[in-house]
Amino acid sequence: MKTFVKQTLAVGILSTVVAGNVFAAPTETPPAFVKKVADSLIARLKADHAKLQANPALARSIVRQNLDPYIDSQSFTRIVMGTYATNQYSSAAQRAQFEKNFRETLIENYGSAFAKFSNQTYTLRPYKATGSKNPVVTLDFKHNGEKIPVSFQLADHGSQWKIRNINVSGIDLGLQFRNQFAATVKRNGGNLDKAIANFKPDADIDKK
Repeated sequence: MKTFVKQTLAVGILSTVVAGNVFAAPTETPPAFVKKVADSLIARLKADHAKLQANPALARSIVRQNLDPYIDSQSFTRIVMGTYATNQYSSAAQRAQFEKNFRETLIENYGSAFAKFSNQTYTLRPYKATGSKNPVVTLDFKHNGEKIPVSFQLADHGSQWKIRNINVSGIDLGLQFRNQFAATVKRNGGNLDKAIANFKPDADIDKK
């Protein structure tokens, strides 16, 4: 009888978990999610366009409120740290510190960039679902007559999508930042703590 009760309880718990996972799937399509994030961010930037050049902190605040909540910082951290994200090279505390620092510097970096291009518009490229766990949605931003393709690679976080990597004009930012971090580790003589403290990712795609 006890065995039957345990089995029944186990099945009930498993059913609840499975059902929870099923109903926790993102309700938005990948392009709908990216469009929502882009529209919200651009609307805020346009509304405060006149203030951004004189107030860099405002741009960072806008990015923090309208983009940061949708970034999969853990996945982005693993991409950027590369082999240093494994237990063989780093501790959980070091990875957590890297993620914290990396997130803050990204906000500063993107804030500065968006402050310069706050009046840009975009078009959404046609999207075809492939069943991939990490779908990619591409927007073509228009600025001063130039088309700038920005591709967002997403990750399924249950109830919503999150952005795990970004590609700008063919430049994979995750890979670019990974190379920069590896160089930072080398400059600091392999001292990971110093490298994490001193790492400043540069998203300027003109610096290849």
